[in-house]
This record gives sequence, structure tokens and C-alpha cells, in this order.
Amino acid sequence: MRMEDLATRPELRRAALDLGTVGGEFLSHDVVGLLAKSKRLATRWPEFFLVLPDDDVPVARAAAIPVEFPTGERPELPEHGWDGTLLWAAEDVMDGRAPTSLVAIEVTVAEHARGRGLAAVMLTELRAKARAAGLSRLVVPVRPTGLEQRPNESIVDYVTRKRPDGLFADPWLRTHERLGARLIGVAPFAMTVTGTLAQWREWTGVVDGLNTVPGGIAPVLASVKRDLGVYVEPNVWLDHPL
Repeated sequence: MRMEDLATRPELRRAALDLGTVGGEFLSHDVVGLLAKSKRLATRWPEFFLVLPDDDVPVARAAAIPVEFPTGERPELPEHGWDGTLLWAAEDVMDGRAPTSLVAIEVTVAEHARGRGLAAVMLTELRAKARAAGLSRLVVPVRPTGLEQRPNESIVDYVTRKRPDGLFADPWLRTHERLGARLIGVAPFAMTVTGTLAQWREWTGVVDGLNTVPGGIAPVLASVKRDLGVYVEPNVWLDHPL
């Protein structure tokens, strides 16, 4: 298998998207996430949209965006995590700022190809891309996959869970850790999805109060009185050495 990117193989984009998405379908209704539409990323930063084909059929993909960080205005990574860095990237394009860091916003592996270490391969290639582009670091707002089993637990408590060998209990955090990444903070408001009760019932089926929903790593707060549902997802900031 040879790693490709959409700068050289733009025709792989559609097949790469067929690998599916992470989390519940409702995450596609994060309005900031519209900035991360694959066609937009493939047009603006195709060199950072990676595809790993097996006999020309994609089995993994990864996407990253370059941002200017750190700066006087941005001394710390945003508490709004995934959403926040997408807004940073949009600001930098509009303001003409030169990027200094790369932010990985997605790594997806086909279900049948999981367990082969391909996620680590994608992260390693993103680090190589960042170095080749002259950027100083690769940072990742990581969505802890195991938190789906503990959606009512705080992210601060969750990241303290360790195995007997001292590594993270969460498998996705552990993948990063084994590559040398270090935890540098949490993003308590990484993704926010709001909608009416009718919309949330269509997406997940919710009732008044706190709701645990499939594909969520945090509860949905629904209010019949206000006809509103709100989901706020936390992430974990990890820094990969270059």
C-alpha cells in the first residue's frame, strides 16, 4: 500500500468518503463543521487530505488543516477544540496569515481494516507532511472513542483512567500515546450541535432532560419547554513531536 494525497490523486476523494464517519449522524449538523466539508478541504489543502488505498480501494483517510499557532492572540489551543481550529483556519485564510502548525481533524479507517495499525500509519504520515511543509508541530483534538461507553463522565476524569502499564485506558488516546504524543489539555466545547426537539427526535429520539444517544460521547440536554436540544462534545488536545 502506498500513501496518496488529493493533491496528486483527487479522484480518490469520493471513494475515501465511502469509508463512513465517526460518531452519530447528528454530528453532521454542527454548523462550524460545514467548514470541513471534504470538497472544501480537498480544494484548499489537498496535500493534507491523505488516502491509503489497498489495490486502489481506500482503506483509510486523514485530513488536517494548517493554522498559525501559537501567536500573541493564540497562546493556547482553543477550548472549542475541533470547531475552534476550523474557525482559526478560516480566519487565517481570510487574513492572509502564514500557518505554522498542522491540526489533524479526522482519521478514519474502514471497519474491515481495523486492528492493523493503519490509524497510526495515517498519523505518522501527517507528521511527515507537517515537517515537509516546514510547520513546527502537529496537534490533534482527539475524540476519545471509549467515552461513548461513559458519556456522563467528565472528560477531565476520563483522561485520568490508565491501564496497569501506565498507558491511557482509552484505545484511541493510547494509539497517539504510543507514537509519542503528549496530553496538553482538554477542549470541553470541541463540537456543539443545537436543534429543535423535532430535529433531535429525528436524529436520535430524545426526551425531556439529559439523554444518552448512540454515537455520542456526551449527553444531549433536551428541553420541551424551550423546544431545544443541545449537545456539547469534549475532546482532548494531544501534541505530536516532529
